[in-house]
Amino acid sequence: MKFSIIIPAHNEEKFIGGCLESIRRAAAPYPGDVEIIVVLNRCTDGTERIAVEAGAKIVHEDAKSLSRIRNAGARQAAGEVLVTIDADSRMAENMLTEIDRALVSGKYIGGGVPIRPDRRSTGIVVTLAILNFFMWVTGLAGGSYWCRRSDFEALGGFNEKLFMGEDLEFAQRLKRLGKSRRLRFITLPRAHIVTSMRKFDRFGDWYFLRTVLLQVRRKRLAKWYRGEYQEEKRRFADKYFYEWEEDKKS
Repeated sequence: MKFSIIIPAHNEEKFIGGCLESIRRAAAPYPGDVEIIVVLNRCTDGTERIAVEAGAKIVHEDAKSLSRIRNAGARQAAGEVLVTIDADSRMAENMLTEIDRALVSGKYIGGGVPIRPDRRSTGIVVTLAILNFFMWVTGLAGGSYWCRRSDFEALGGFNEKLFMGEDLEFAQRLKRLGKSRRLRFITLPRAHIVTSMRKFDRFGDWYFLRTVLLQVRRKRLAKWYRGEYQEEKRRFADKYFYEWEEDKKS
């Protein structure tokens, strides 16, 4: 099975080396069948140099939109299976073999993997527990996604109209596609990614949870989740995903 690993990257020189090394280890059972696509997003540091030295294919997309960034990488993919992972995450050594096993079984449309934090605190543990409960209730996954490229293309990729939450929205559509074919969407039980808690370092360990609870208090969490308040979500996305490093420097 041939894989294409898509990595969005905005000034990731501190983290992308670890991500690429984890992919190299996971790709060992598939010599010559794993391509890495790094999508550079407004990078001004050494991210591109590190990616090139690791043998990655380079794509440029400057939009402040993770949907467009990931889709740009997917359009250049040659692999049968697409896997998304963030530059500040590291995949478990068995992740690709577990994806391979799941797809070859003929039971699954695709899915995600559990997220492990690279550090823990009360705020982080509580936040992840609530997010994991949401994932369990909805049957979705977060952090990293995988599916056949043909199914990704049939769905039109990530929704480029969304400022945030595009990963969960894609998972919902992939799950529905699987249901129509009597295939399951699964969070792999024996693989995982380890993700940096740098956003919690920057904004505080309770920041994300406070933001969600604010929407609950305003009685508009469901509308927020369904896609309303787009301008407000754009500002949050810029601060939390696309401009947070620039904000840190100012």
